[in-house]
Amino acid sequence: MTNRRNFLKAAGIGLAAATMPQLASGASSSTSGSKNKFDFQLGVASYSLRNFSREEALGMTVRCGVDRICFKSMHLSLDSGKAEIEKAVADCKEKGVTLYGGGVIYMNSKAEVDQAFEYAKTAGMELIVGVPQHELLEYVEEKVKSYDIKLAIHNHGPGDDLYPSAESAYNLIKNMDTRMGLCIDIGHTKRIDRDPEQDVKDFFDRVHDIHIKDVTAAKAEGTTCIVGRGVINIPSFLETIVKMGYKGTIALEYEADGNDPLPGMMESFGYTKGVLAML
Repeated sequence: MTNRRNFLKAAGIGLAAATMPQLASGASSSTSGSKNKFDFQLGVASYSLRNFSREEALGMTVRCGVDRICFKSMHLSLDSGKAEIEKAVADCKEKGVTLYGGGVIYMNSKAEVDQAFEYAKTAGMELIVGVPQHELLEYVEEKVKSYDIKLAIHNHGPGDDLYPSAESAYNLIKNMDTRMGLCIDIGHTKRIDRDPEQDVKDFFDRVHDIHIKDVTAAKAEGTTCIVGRGVINIPSFLETIVKMGYKGTIALEYEADGNDPLPGMMESFGYTKGVLAML
């Protein structure tokens, strides 16, 4: 494999590609940077932009050169009415951004499951990134079948009693409808000292979404950092999902620098795009 120095050079090219449209045309910049020669697309998990309004979050997503977003509830409340949801979808379309999913959405009762699926249906979402209680999984499966909306269970690593790893979720859903799947968060996977590449390989038939991030250590104390600066072998991970033929979204969930995330997000996308350019 090409060495890290060449990947960093390519990342610089990717970062330039991500930022040049913004410099050239301001807020109306092209988001074509999310498209590539592979079957998957790049996007943003809007929790990365949790301290900003929906309008600001969409603008920052465009500045990162991507055109897909998964809304966390601060950008579209779960109890929103039809009119508010339609307004949010229109806001996304105006910016040229696809609202492909919602989450992370916690489901602690049947009423919350019902709410989540109506919310996703009204918004035209492809999937719900969710954390349902174990006893609700069969009920969620019924909703997945009736709404034809995928569920992607999100792992949260150390301290998560429900789904600390992708494996813990997979073992509960492997005999259910194939639309019952996983959102593998590679940062939390690494924090529990598992190999993100191996988890993707082992559970690939149910990988519906991926949250990409990097972390400072392969232990509970590890924290989010700019992609390419942590302990995850990002080039090897991306090479693996390319070889596996992943067709979903890789959404950056950048949890650091809550009040000023854009520089770290842009560098993370630049590095990611640079690596992909070398594959």
